[in-house]
Amino acid sequence: MSRCACLLLLWASMQGANAAGAIEDREARLSASLRCMVCQNQTLAESNAPLAVDMRQQIREQLGQGRSEQQIRDYFEERYGAFVRYDPPFMPSTWLLWLGPFVLLAVGFAALWRVVSRHGRSEPAPLTPAERERADALLKGDAP
Repeated sequence: MSRCACLLLLWASMQGANAAGAIEDREARLSASLRCMVCQNQTLAESNAPLAVDMRQQIREQLGQGRSEQQIRDYFEERYGAFVRYDPPFMPSTWLLWLGPFVLLAVGFAALWRVVSRHGRSEPAPLTPAERERADALLKGDAP
């Protein structure tokens, strides 16, 4: 084999390795941005659930077919809903996901304020005649 042919083969194999590495990078990025539908608190990259393994395989296949990352995200969103995205878009169907924690925090502060304000406003119970006599005696210094 000629020297030129060897260099050409080496270059072609390096290009193939670079392309495979690029697909792996894109797969890792997509897997980190999608939620495991079984675990729900883990990304596809973190999960070892069978469904997550299947979803990662689908990502690999679709990347191999030349689909863009956005097309693949759209595919999973269409199939599983916006919840599949680890950072769901702000739209009417995800308002609860985005605003729910703030609403709960506001309700908690309102409840705390209400309890504290009621506690400060309550009148102490009136003293009984025996308690009043004892208090007067303590104030005069005639304590028994």
